[in-house]
Amino acid sequence: MPLSHSNVRMPTWFIPHGGGPCFFMDWNPPDEWKQMERYLRASASSLPQRPKAILMVSAHWMEPVLSVTSGAQPELIYDYYGFPPHTYQLQYPAPGEPQLAARVVDLLGQAQLPARMDAQRGFDHGMFIPLMLIFPAADIPVVQLSLGHSLDPALHLQMGAALAPLRDEGVLIIGSGMSFHNLRTRGDPQYGPMSEQFDHWLTAAVESDPATRHQALLHWEQAPFARQCHPPRAEEHLLPLMVAAGAAGQDGGLRVYSDWAMERAMSGFSFGA
Repeated sequence: MPLSHSNVRMPTWFIPHGGGPCFFMDWNPPDEWKQMERYLRASASSLPQRPKAILMVSAHWMEPVLSVTSGAQPELIYDYYGFPPHTYQLQYPAPGEPQLAARVVDLLGQAQLPARMDAQRGFDHGMFIPLMLIFPAADIPVVQLSLGHSLDPALHLQMGAALAPLRDEGVLIIGSGMSFHNLRTRGDPQYGPMSEQFDHWLTAAVESDPATRHQALLHWEQAPFARQCHPPRAEEHLLPLMVAAGAAGQDGGLRVYSDWAMERAMSGFSFGA
């Protein structure tokens, strides 16, 4: 059944979550992630009201059947490797929300998208690293929704459309990924201009009218240097954007963050702000 109705419609977001626990450790150069950190820390101030709950779609969880965390107090999953020991002690004790998890499964089911609740699955770093900056008090309930293992953009746009009613129930839908994600290109300067051209295309797509936006994101592989920025079967960091855009419905999209990190163009977007 629906959660309590809100008089304010929440926006939907696509945010960059950085590189592992990058915001909570020393990096070389020291200011590599500072602008992204400032953007994430300030982002909550743009909301029309405090969210009743958060639905997070992270690039770091894919399942053959769409899955939703349903535990009351999920543990953290430190799914990054080779970082300083203290980064495996980071804490973000946000509660889960079983009622919201059931609502997500119901909405997806109504759209003929089979989904299941997972009471054992914890929160991965695509969730807790950015939320430590955005909502540091960890006092807003959070539910995570997996990506589909097929990596089909149409599926993820449909997922977002099915979940759009949550926006009128006080739920903030966040897609957490990266607009550029190809780890094999580190140190290769030719990928900087490629990332910039893809980023220009992506921004134009997001800021188009909703029908044009939908078609562009559906066929994102046709964008300039799309597969240099997101290699085949490795586009999981882009797909959370599809969920956020799908949930936007007829609302407009806007680039709200733009910077270079790791010598690559990066962006963040908001819909219905």
